[in-house]
Amino acid sequence: MLWLRMKQEKIFRIYKSGSEGPVLLLLHGGGHSALSWAVFTSAIINRIQCRIVALDLRGHGETKVRDPEDLSAETMSKDIGNVVDAMYGDLPPPIMLIGHSMGGALAVHTASSNLIPSLLGLCMIDVVEGTAMDALNSMQNFLRSRPKTFKSLENAIEWSVKSGQIRNLESARVSMVGQVKQCEGAASPEGPKAIVEGIIEEEEEEEDEGGESVNKRKKEDDAETKKEHTYTWRIELAKTENYWDGWFRGLSNLFLGCPTPKLLLLAGVDRLDKDLTIGQMQGRFQMQVLPQCGHAVHEDAPDKVAEAVATFLIRHRFAEPIGGFQCVFPAC
Repeated sequence: MLWLRMKQEKIFRIYKSGSEGPVLLLLHGGGHSALSWAVFTSAIINRIQCRIVALDLRGHGETKVRDPEDLSAETMSKDIGNVVDAMYGDLPPPIMLIGHSMGGALAVHTASSNLIPSLLGLCMIDVVEGTAMDALNSMQNFLRSRPKTFKSLENAIEWSVKSGQIRNLESARVSMVGQVKQCEGAASPEGPKAIVEGIIEEEEEEEDEGGESVNKRKKEDDAETKKEHTYTWRIELAKTENYWDGWFRGLSNLFLGCPTPKLLLLAGVDRLDKDLTIGQMQGRFQMQVLPQCGHAVHEDAPDKVAEAVATFLIRHRFAEPIGGFQCVFPAC
């Protein structure tokens, strides 16, 4: 884990693992962080010889930039290219871009803009233009349905699993750390309860003596109860709506047009749009469906995603297997 300081007041949070082999540059989805790749990283480095670089994109996780609200595809793609330049200079190692959801779209935009000259492969995880564009109409309703705050980090983790946002508890325990933050000025999880109890006792004594208003006590009680909600989302995704269209519109043709080996991992075959269906029939990319997963495929089934990526890299002779790993070739 390191901080990468760049020009124009940019500081990117970077997570690294491995010392040999191609670099797998991991790009998280909207609202997530590089920590969403933690369990996948453990799985992939035990299967092939590779290096992992995962970064918190601008506006997410612990990355700090001057304008964190500029989440345009162009700006974020340039960030990715600049991070590679800052890390490796004029001689970058072979790099495979792997992105989930928004991160998958950004991987395609980065590749199509030729921002990584040493690019050897491209992988999108559960992002397809057609279904993404259709889902945008209901995205605000989904965001409004989420809790605004959580009483504790453990409460946030529990919600993520029970709601099905992340179906793997091991991953949720790491991933949610990068999705939520402690509210400014919030008391510790144990503090508010004692404070509330103290106020109730004090007011009850005052009311016994002087008939203090019950409503006043209730208002103060409610105010203190709110302090119990000590965690909130790191990024307000609802405010990023202006950029959604730019992430996904035209994505399928951009993906098909990238002159590099490509892998598409989906939670369901029904997610394919017309352009990708035709492209898949023409053999223009490799596709694998991982059923019984939610949208966060790499978190729900990190071992299966690691197997798919490792097999893809070995098949193209981009990486060497380790630990006796045997390729698992997909059926589609």
